[in-house]
Amino acid sequence: MTIGKSRATLVGAIVVGLGLAGCSENSRVERGEVDFENYTAEQIFERAEYDLSRNDPDLAAEVFGEVERLYPYSEWAKRALIMQAFSYHQAEDYENSRASAQRFIDFYPTDEDAAYAQYLLALSYYDQIDEVGRDQGLTFQALQSLREVIERHPDSEYAQSSVLKFDLAFDHLAAKEMEIGRYYLRGDHFSAAINRFRVVVEDFQTTSHTAEALHRLVEAYLSLGLTDEARTAGAILGYNFRGTQWYEDSYTLLTGQGLTLEAAGDSWLRQIYRQMIQGRWL
Repeated sequence: MTIGKSRATLVGAIVVGLGLAGCSENSRVERGEVDFENYTAEQIFERAEYDLSRNDPDLAAEVFGEVERLYPYSEWAKRALIMQAFSYHQAEDYENSRASAQRFIDFYPTDEDAAYAQYLLALSYYDQIDEVGRDQGLTFQALQSLREVIERHPDSEYAQSSVLKFDLAFDHLAAKEMEIGRYYLRGDHFSAAINRFRVVVEDFQTTSHTAEALHRLVEAYLSLGLTDEARTAGAILGYNFRGTQWYEDSYTLLTGQGLTLEAAGDSWLRQIYRQMIQGRWL
């Protein structure tokens, strides 16, 4: 992303305006030895754009920061701040990217680039979401920040992307619950496994993991001899996911023990089944 006009003679303008002298001067900038105080905000901004075009986002972020330091509250400072957030993100320095984006939101909440700043802040969490096996704290933060984009800037160009990323992050959390549930199930810790699969069915029912969670509930409840709960989980599978392998596996398990797939008893699953039949679930 580049804000403002990029000039075809950008490199030449920078060399003339800042008195730079090729690679040796670039090295001085990288060492922080160039004094920008005698240059205009536009010249410093262009220097930062040049560094960004040279695939040096760390240096670009520092130089954009000089615009804000030397020309605070100017139009160039505002533009430099959002570009600094972008540059830090390009450098995968997510903490500083988040800090710059948050400053932009705080200083310029009604600016046309506030939506992009909010989106960058969300990305600073989202792009750090690791594989399912890691702690999911960042996933929760990503969800919260993406929701902010969707709710505060619903008509922006970033809202649709945020919705897609929100769904993926939400699915990621469900996958974490499934992984832990399977671990407990393999260890014959059936009650602990049920608690995890229940979270998926109750809180993550719109994700891709719901059918498997219901099948795992069938397995766990049958292992505990709780046939009413197992039959009800199977009935929900049959109502919503009849065409899946998870339904076929549950059907085989239940009918193999002479059990039917229908709601029975008065467990939490029976309540979900009633809500489902009335069209208030899934």
